Amino acid sequence: MSPYRVALRQTPLICRSFQPKSTTTTRQWPRYASSSRGGDAKSGGAGRFIAGVLVALVAGGAVVAYPTLTKESPKLPQAVVEYEKPRQLPESKEHNRDLISSQHLQVKQSWENPGLYAWGSNSGRVAAPDSTERVVKTPRRIPYFDDQLLRDVKLDREFGAAVTEKGDLVQWGTAFSKTNPTPVTTLKGKDLIRIEVSRDRIIALGKNGSVYSLPVAGSDQSSGNKTEQSSWFSFWSNPNAVSYRQLKPNNLGWGETVTDISSGLEHVLLLTSQGRVFSAASSTSDFPSKGQLGVPGLTWATRPQGPFDQPHEILPLKGFKISKIAAGDFHSLALEQDGRVFVFGDNTSGQLGFEAEKEIPFVDGPIPLPFSKLYRGSKQHPRVTAIAAGGANSYFAIDATRVAGPEEDSARDVGRVTADVWSCGSGIWGSLGNGRWTHVSLGPSKIKPLSGLYEFDETSNFVVPIRLARLSAGSTHAAAVMSNVTYVDASDNSSHNDTNWGADVVWWGGNEYYQLGTGRRNNVPTPTYIGPLDGGQGDAEKGRKGEQHRFQITPRTTVRLGEGGKGRKVSVEQRVECGRFVTAVYSGT
Repeated sequence: MSPYRVALRQTPLICRSFQPKSTTTTRQWPRYASSSRGGDAKSGGAGRFIAGVLVALVAGGAVVAYPTLTKESPKLPQAVVEYEKPRQLPESKEHNRDLISSQHLQVKQSWENPGLYAWGSNSGRVAAPDSTERVVKTPRRIPYFDDQLLRDVKLDREFGAAVTEKGDLVQWGTAFSKTNPTPVTTLKGKDLIRIEVSRDRIIALGKNGSVYSLPVAGSDQSSGNKTEQSSWFSFWSNPNAVSYRQLKPNNLGWGETVTDISSGLEHVLLLTSQGRVFSAASSTSDFPSKGQLGVPGLTWATRPQGPFDQPHEILPLKGFKISKIAAGDFHSLALEQDGRVFVFGDNTSGQLGFEAEKEIPFVDGPIPLPFSKLYRGSKQHPRVTAIAAGGANSYFAIDATRVAGPEEDSARDVGRVTADVWSCGSGIWGSLGNGRWTHVSLGPSKIKPLSGLYEFDETSNFVVPIRLARLSAGSTHAAAVMSNVTYVDASDNSSHNDTNWGADVVWWGGNEYYQLGTGRRNNVPTPTYIGPLDGGQGDAEKGRKGEQHRFQITPRTTVRLGEGGKGRKVSVEQRVECGRFVTAVYSGT
């Protein structure tokens, strides 16, 4: 039922001016007497007034007046009761869900209007290709990608790249073309599934395991040597329209292919289906020189004969089953399937997880990073489950399992898992997420707002830890998508109050170019929410004007796209991508 509101209407008090009759009277204030019985004879006739006086003070043209009430003043009217107009009744179940839940509306909009939102630095025309603004302060759609699903997106300050649903490469930004920085399809027909960007090249992974390296600049793509490609419809080989190089690791086993890639500014890591790791130069401007290739003694002067960007197997990792890789600007991480982490490369900011030393600025071979000491005395056994890197920072997701102590035969909480997130490296922009501003870290520190979180799962009827679903690390900022319980099963057959909701997502770190999406420019050292991608317009239209709501990201599900769910049926999710001073949220397939 709609609440009632009571408003009191009051008549303004009547002001009566007081004019002095002579110079003498202006120095003497007349005396007034008030009485509820009608006055006093000693008041010199002033008893007819109900305690009122007006003082006129003229100072520099300003007059201050105090109200005077007389018997002739009208009586205050009785309070008038006003009833709030009844709200519009919901037209349907779906309409009612939109009215009662901002999260439901966000999920619905992500399915009806898939696309790409971007914000942050626009000096390279990346966040808004059709605008000359220097920065984009809050999420804004790039019209070119409206109603499109994308396989991957990567953003630099001067250029952007995306993989379409068909596996073609799209590029934009001033580093791609100063005359036409709007999105253009470049590399076609390679069935790409993932891309990475270095200082001046794009590294692309095909579905069949092929790895391509092509220049960012469109002029370099058109002027370079073109490789030959065979056509199924012709006996002749046709040259590609785009110049690229192919990175081929040697000595791959039978059926072994490259399954993942991760790139820094000058190097790229390649992970194979057998858990082997290769590294290669990924930039034509500088050869990796800070140990990030993971090959001891490898420099430009000592490199073997052949292409400068030929892949090298990281032999110290041979024999370990590596499951995940991550590359920062000048450092590298590798996660073994059993939870052991290996680090190598630049450590001037402590991004390798241990104290930086002037005498040893980098490590050119993989070394294990022990996490057991972080949980010493806690009766918890840590296991790293995920890694991420960006800029001069590293991030680790850990499952800490409660174990019985030496004198404990049994404990009620033995086996309980606590999900924690740790970070290390440079924290001067707040990118450590631990609430502190530090140039160099002495070791991993816990991001407490993302650690030790639990919630009740109604499906399993258990309290479960809230883990990190995905972390995207840019050069100075990061975003974390949490694996909290989500719901996307509201339908015509469920209650009209049955609403969808997505996963929590938070941002922190550098905000010098508004890349956090808060609309403000201050750096943020702890994870924070941002508003809905549409700036709250949808909430305002549903009567929630002025209310504060947070953005929740839509998890993967199979739906029919378009308004009313009348489009094609696809599996889709929203993803976050933090780049170099730019951020994007897009509809991923």
